[in-house]
Amino acid sequence: MTEMTDDLSTPLGQDKPRRKRRLRLPFTAMQALAMLLGLFLAAFAGFAIFNKDPLGGEPMTRLAIRDPKTTDAKPAAEPAGHGQESKQESKHDTKEAPKQTSSGENKTVTMIDGSTGARHDVVIGGGDAADKGEAASAAPAVVAGIDSKLLEKSRYGMIPAMSGDLKPFNVYAAEADRAKAAKMPVVAIVIGGLGVGAAKTTEAIMKLPAAVTLAFTPYGSDPGKLAERARAQRHEIFLQIPMEPYDFPDNDPGPQTLLTSLTVDQNTDRLYWHLSRMQGYAGITNFMGARFVATEAAMQPIIREASRRGLGFFDDGSSPRSIAPQVAGSLAVPFGKGDIAIDAVPTPAEIDRALNKLESVARERGVAVGTASALPVSIERVGAWTKTLSDRGILLVPLTTAMLKSKSS
Repeated sequence: MTEMTDDLSTPLGQDKPRRKRRLRLPFTAMQALAMLLGLFLAAFAGFAIFNKDPLGGEPMTRLAIRDPKTTDAKPAAEPAGHGQESKQESKHDTKEAPKQTSSGENKTVTMIDGSTGARHDVVIGGGDAADKGEAASAAPAVVAGIDSKLLEKSRYGMIPAMSGDLKPFNVYAAEADRAKAAKMPVVAIVIGGLGVGAAKTTEAIMKLPAAVTLAFTPYGSDPGKLAERARAQRHEIFLQIPMEPYDFPDNDPGPQTLLTSLTVDQNTDRLYWHLSRMQGYAGITNFMGARFVATEAAMQPIIREASRRGLGFFDDGSSPRSIAPQVAGSLAVPFGKGDIAIDAVPTPAEIDRALNKLESVARERGVAVGTASALPVSIERVGAWTKTLSDRGILLVPLTTAMLKSKSS
């Protein structure tokens, strides 16, 4: 009754004030957040399914080859095709414009790391191709001291080869007084892990005596240029080949690692990639690889390939199960093995203690080989130790000289 009275007493033309309605969403904030998360997951799944990577992130190689007939190339200032011109960054993904070869043909190899997804572009100069499709030999890049007769073309670039009686092991061995070495105890020092990090590599090249052998990994932006600089300072060089350790892939030596699970052809192909990264080395050595060097079925083809190409093989001595000595002996490959890891404990006192032990081994056996990495403390202590070594009746020699003395004794 009151409501009707209010309506009658309300002046004409005036309505009752209406209550304001609040805008209500059909879902809560938590529901909105869940919806956005679902959309993100759906988009991610769609990318994974429809992305143009049928291998799902597995390591792969992509070749982009331009037809030399369609390339209007100018004559190059110097021939290309040498493996050391290839570029790869171990930590940063960088791209460079391909360098022209004498025929205008270039190959860009894109390596994809399956664990990180990082892509590494490696530019490789190709050789001339005849009109009938027959491959002609490519002229190697002009590098001081490299004998073109000791090079062979592979799909990755130039790799070592024998030419008659000429072998890289003999041609690229550093000079040494071998007559004197045959009469007195000798010590060889191998500094490994070079090529990645120009500063530490340059420090080892310039501060260590020429008789110290330097071992380069195949990684880094331009390991070939650093290896060339080492040879210019009369250092003998070896190439480190990444091999499978027992805790692989948790402990991964790097791209193109030789694995016991791969076939002989697959490992040989990976070996060729490593061999093409630089030139002028007298032999190869393992980089990690405790499992690989202990597996005869995997190791024998690699040492056989080294023999076929006139290279020596050095076992760094890190694996007591290595079958490399027996395989190298059966194939008559120049062989050496590390006796002491000098900087296993990288302190000045422990390095000095290891060097003194290396002297004792040399006096006992006539020859001893020590291994170390390019740590500043290692370079400093080894450099100081070598200055007075001859006064103590021991001769510092390159690794090849120590290998030959071990074989003869």
